[in-house]
Amino acid sequence: MTDDARLPDPLAAARALPEGSMVVVRSRRDPAPLTRALLKLRHVTVIVAGDPLLAVRLGAHGVHLPEARAREAGHWRARFPRLLITTAAHSLRALMLSRGDAMFLSPVYPTESHPSRAALSPLRANLIARQSSRRVIALGGIDAANAARLSGFAGIAAIKALTP
Repeated sequence: MTDDARLPDPLAAARALPEGSMVVVRSRRDPAPLTRALLKLRHVTVIVAGDPLLAVRLGAHGVHLPEARAREAGHWRARFPRLLITTAAHSLRALMLSRGDAMFLSPVYPTESHPSRAALSPLRANLIARQSSRRVIALGGIDAANAARLSGFAGIAAIKALTP
């Protein structure tokens, strides 16, 4: 996931990712230039956060919806059947209500991006992830040291761990 404040060079971080990785462009600035640059990297899937029409206009692979908008996934799926849709989820209930292709479950560990939100803990997050029939991606405070405590996830997401 890109982050304007904590990931100063998301393009460099994306270049270092392994084949098949996903980059969610979250930007308070205009996300179009970064999205276009990322789409030139053939080894990553590029997702635009929060704006399905912008994602389609730019030719991104998908859109990421916040938990509050997760119920929109069906609407956007009907309009754009090939669009990959991911959503945020912060609880088992939210995870079960989402109709996205994949969900980011967070925060697994305490994180600087949401300091007031209580972390799920790896034990609870693992249990939640195993109850979903869809792909669940762990997010929040994950680094090389604590990622090994996670199981039942389709993948892990990082922000700060990608900074040099």
